[in-house]
Amino acid sequence: MKLYRKIPADVSTDPIPRAAQSVAVAQPLTIRLAIGFTLLVLLTLTVFVITRFALNNDMSSAQAIISETLNDKMFWSAVAVGLLAQAVDGALGMAYGVTSTTFLLSAGATPAMASASVHIAEVFTTGVSGVSHAKLGNVDKKLFLRLLVPGMIGAVLGAVLVTQVDGKAMKPFISAYLLIMGLYILSKAWRTIKARKEAPKHVGKLALFGGFVDSAGGGGWGPVVTTSLVGAGNDPRTTIGSVNFAEFFLALAGAASFTLLAGSGVWVLVLGLVIGGLFAAPFAALVTRKLNTRTLLVLVGTLITLVSLFNLYKALM
Repeated sequence: MKLYRKIPADVSTDPIPRAAQSVAVAQPLTIRLAIGFTLLVLLTLTVFVITRFALNNDMSSAQAIISETLNDKMFWSAVAVGLLAQAVDGALGMAYGVTSTTFLLSAGATPAMASASVHIAEVFTTGVSGVSHAKLGNVDKKLFLRLLVPGMIGAVLGAVLVTQVDGKAMKPFISAYLLIMGLYILSKAWRTIKARKEAPKHVGKLALFGGFVDSAGGGGWGPVVTTSLVGAGNDPRTTIGSVNFAEFFLALAGAASFTLLAGSGVWVLVLGLVIGGLFAAPFAALVTRKLNTRTLLVLVGTLITLVSLFNLYKALM
């Protein structure tokens, strides 16, 4: 008995149209402008850093600094951390700050060095990650725009208020909230997954809170925003891509203050984080595009649950 039927040669068995399989995805004008602005900023910053380095050092001094950097164990630790942290953040839309800060501290960096390095490096890594997501069609224009301005306002407010309000005092409550959300996402992974048809609600408020927590608490934009939106039933792929791209503009808004405080030791870590992150960003965006909804839900839920448990343990102890 035949278990199949012969399909005519002119009928395609591929459920996905050939046009949809193309890696290059046509982008709305808004996203194209955002990509152009991001690339311009990254190019400008790169040229500025290289020019400043060249003007402040002669040939022999430059060679000595490069040799010293390449022989610095902290630099290579930062490269490895940047690769791991951006792979996690780019694929799952969260945990770059938590991952990189935790590993940098364990590698011997001081809290001030780790915090400054992470925030400055995020300008480069989130820029490349956001452009990669946009190019692969992982960014939803409406969601991206709804996240953008409130998120930047929240980041500025957090930076202003962090001198008056202890951001660490908020971490136990945020960790408890994220733990609940992580478990909720895991529970949704084993249910029948239905795509949310209506637009998500309260995105502006969520972005405002996420931006504030990210500045005041030393991280949390991805965990707060991505977790809440995915937990509410939004498509994980476009949610992760949109949150990642919006994070570049938050990082750009908050990095200036850390630049003023950064010392020479910080730039070794920044360079390592950036180099590692640049290699991981395009790969992570491709992983997000390829993985199905259930797999992303399991990964996001597991990651945020473990990170929240770790942060909650540290806060209570």
